[in-house]
Amino acid sequence: MSAPAPGPDITPRVDGDVAVRTTGLRKVFGTLVAVESLDLDILRGEVFGLLGPNGSGKTTTIRMLCGLLEPTAGEATVVGVDVARDPEGVRRRIGYMSQRYGLYDDLTIRENIRFYASMYGLRGRDRDRRIEGLLDDLGLRPRRDQMAGTLSGGWKQRLALACATAHEPDMLFLDEPTAGVDPASRRLFWEWIYGLARGGTTILVTTHYMDEAERCQRLGFLSRGHLIALGTVDEVSHAFGQPTIEDVFIELQRRDEDLEAAGRGPAAPGRDRT
Repeated sequence: MSAPAPGPDITPRVDGDVAVRTTGLRKVFGTLVAVESLDLDILRGEVFGLLGPNGSGKTTTIRMLCGLLEPTAGEATVVGVDVARDPEGVRRRIGYMSQRYGLYDDLTIRENIRFYASMYGLRGRDRDRRIEGLLDDLGLRPRRDQMAGTLSGGWKQRLALACATAHEPDMLFLDEPTAGVDPASRRLFWEWIYGLARGGTTILVTTHYMDEAERCQRLGFLSRGHLIALGTVDEVSHAFGQPTIEDVFIELQRRDEDLEAAGRGPAAPGRDRT
């Protein structure tokens, strides 16, 4: 599978403006600890990758940060809004593309965008201008009257991104947004992501494509609910003693499987199998 083309340089804000801050964030479902003691800062305008095997806590973390799940303990702010005290305020300031298909099959492309723009409070001429801009920016205009249910995976992805950004959010959460999408569509998608980041939008993305992970400015690796590595691609690879991020991911998945079989804790960098 071909890799996305290298993206243009994007420098996150360095003026101390933090888009996401979590302190001791924890989420428990019954006896299952999904996220444990998460301390994390993401800068405004940063493209941040959250990685880890299935079940490591990525989606739970995102859903807490989006105000969709109430944390069991700890604190989190997203674009300056406390997720526990004002989840509705968080949701007004963010965009979210989930793993689950969230479009309306019986609406056209334009009608889907209009619906989501209206849900986020856009009205009249402002809404119409935003819709027309998204149709042009994401190449959707030729299909604007096509029913969403008849679109291929790549076109559905474009529409989902249009709906998630209809209100020009300060923060965008993308949970495996390119799963099952062809390489050409993935490349276009990352071009759009970098365009949003250049405009100051903060991006948090999860992915199982390691070529995409390498396009993120910083990465956080989760293992069984714990943040076990944080840094640039080179920093994380060095912490695990691996040549590439793909090797890190494979090693982490192997360790998680071994630790699960042994009933032990998260797979910290450098920990052997015994």
